Amino acid sequence: MATHAYKDFPRASTGVQGLDDILGGGFPINRMYLVEGDPGAGKTTLALQFLLAGARAGEPGVYATLSETEEELRDVAASHGWSLDGVTICELQTAEESLKADSQYTLFHPSEVELSETTRAVLDTVERVRPLRVVFDSLSEMRLLARDSLRYRRQILALKHYFTGQSCTVLLLDYTGATTGDFQLQSLTHGVVGFEQLAPGYGAQRRRLRVQKVRGIPFRDGYHDYAIRTGGLQVFPRLVAADHPRGVVTETLESGLPELDALMGGGLEHGTSVMLLGPSGVGKSTLAAQYVAAAMHQGERAAVYTFDESPESWLSRAERLGLGLRQPLAEERMSIRQVDPAELAPGEFAQQVRRGVEAGARLVVIDSLNGYQHAMPEERFLVLHLHELFSYLNQQGVLTLLVMAQAGILGETLESPVDLSYLADTVVLLRYFEAFGEVRKAVSVVKRRTGDHERNVRELRTAHDGVKVGRELREFQGVLTGRLEYRGESEPLLGGLEGGAGEAASA
Repeated sequence: MATHAYKDFPRASTGVQGLDDILGGGFPINRMYLVEGDPGAGKTTLALQFLLAGARAGEPGVYATLSETEEELRDVAASHGWSLDGVTICELQTAEESLKADSQYTLFHPSEVELSETTRAVLDTVERVRPLRVVFDSLSEMRLLARDSLRYRRQILALKHYFTGQSCTVLLLDYTGATTGDFQLQSLTHGVVGFEQLAPGYGAQRRRLRVQKVRGIPFRDGYHDYAIRTGGLQVFPRLVAADHPRGVVTETLESGLPELDALMGGGLEHGTSVMLLGPSGVGKSTLAAQYVAAAMHQGERAAVYTFDESPESWLSRAERLGLGLRQPLAEERMSIRQVDPAELAPGEFAQQVRRGVEAGARLVVIDSLNGYQHAMPEERFLVLHLHELFSYLNQQGVLTLLVMAQAGILGETLESPVDLSYLADTVVLLRYFEAFGEVRKAVSVVKRRTGDHERNVRELRTAHDGVKVGRELREFQGVLTGRLEYRGESEPLLGGLEGGAGEAASA
């Protein structure tokens, strides 16, 4: 019997890797569990995966169905590419029909049949098959057969004792909210798993589950996102940074631009997060691409997640700047993935980032946090999600670049959709400013937890020959606020940006 041991509790795999992780290996065997959720939440799919996992391990299984026919169950299995070999389907509707004195009845209400006759049909199948895993689908039908709460509760309790004596692990499927009042199955079962469906104002349905209890074992509580895909349920356990400790990393990534590295205090440290903050089009993604190119030059791996543009668009801009990222992409030294916030749950995105890190990525770019925010069903939890994600990346020694677009273009009215700057270790501010009839860009570092940095403001320019950073803009005041004031002696002093250290600024 294929089980996973935690202390003295052998486990039965659920057939879903993510749910096994949440439970610490699976359900403790020889117990009864309640799986409740809305119609369409995936209860039947989980039940089939549970039985098929047992069949692969040589454990016979029985699916006792009151709500679906055998043909419907086989259709569900076929839609996922499964064969139900090794699973015995006990279609109780057929058993009920055979008990009718008049065999011409083909359609009848479940309440017309005695509960004892229905359970006898199940027990006969169990005696014949000798299963180690059993699924009841669904308890709402059995509740109708019981007709009163006391009889129903006694029947469930009797089934619990019977299956425990038969060394069976049992899943009871039920609808959410159907166990209120006198039907408190949570107290009778060894564990409860609740499935939920959320319908956002726009986009695909969001699904999440919560393990409400499993007696005697630790498990990862809280809500966990999951999706129903071809092949079954995919569960994405909530990311907890403390579960993934790692040693301190002190390496530094230099951008390849001396002026920019001087502004940053020498470079960006691995194990920190850097926020690139500014209005649309000011060069945030361009700076991120510069660091990706530098990481490729140093032989590191990088993972880029774009919410606001396609991978091809992101790569094309990098190519126009001469950064040459297509070859590392072809060599799989970097990856770039577009994330659709209307279709992807935050938990699944965190899982993708984790897989990228486990594949060796030392630099992660999230472009942009505005898109990540839109992926959140409830904005008040955005900070908690990001705190865990950043903590995990920092502990793994990953340098994280976070792009955040501010509303507006010029002036003092620029606003961020949500203030996340305190979560980042370094905040790089980019701004537009007007000088002598020309729109220019400025870059400065306003926060750096891990060391000293320049307090100056430098000019930033991009052209076909790459990203350029100029000397300090000492002749100007108010560059970052948008209230620009020139304090030099004459206009030609601006030309100083074009010479000496400022030659890099010419584009």
